[in-house]
Amino acid sequence: MEISDNLLCLFSARVRSEDGSYVIEVPQREIETGSVDPDETYRVALISRERAETEETVESETPTSEPQPPVEVGEIRYVEIEDIGKQGDGIARVERGYVIIVPGAEIGERVKIEITEVKSNFAVGEIIDEDF
Repeated sequence: MEISDNLLCLFSARVRSEDGSYVIEVPQREIETGSVDPDETYRVALISRERAETEETVESETPTSEPQPPVEVGEIRYVEIEDIGKQGDGIARVERGYVIIVPGAEIGERVKIEITEVKSNFAVGEIIDEDF
C-alpha cells in the first residue's frame, strides 16, 4: 500500500454510533504532539480491518522496528514555519507530518536549519540562514 507524504498520523480506532452520527476518536497523543488540531477539518482514510489484520500478521512475522524519524542530527533542511508552539517556538512539518521545532522562527518564514536533536516524534532545528 502506498502512503502519502501528507500523512499526519496513523492509529487504530473503532467507529461508534453517537446520537445518530458515527464517531472515530482521535487519540490524545495526536493532539498533544501537534499532529492534529481540534476544530480543524481533515481528510480521513479507512483501511479494512481484515486487510489490516492480515498485514499485522505479516508484519509480526518479520522483524521490523518503529518508523524512523525522517531527519538526522547534523542534517541541513530548508523548511517553512507553519505554526507556533505553546512555548513560542516555530513549528515546521516534513515527511509524514513529522514535527521540527525551530526556536526563534515566525509563521511563514522560510529558513535553513541544522537538526540539533532528534526524538521519535519530533526534532529540534537551529536556524543557520534566514534568507534562502
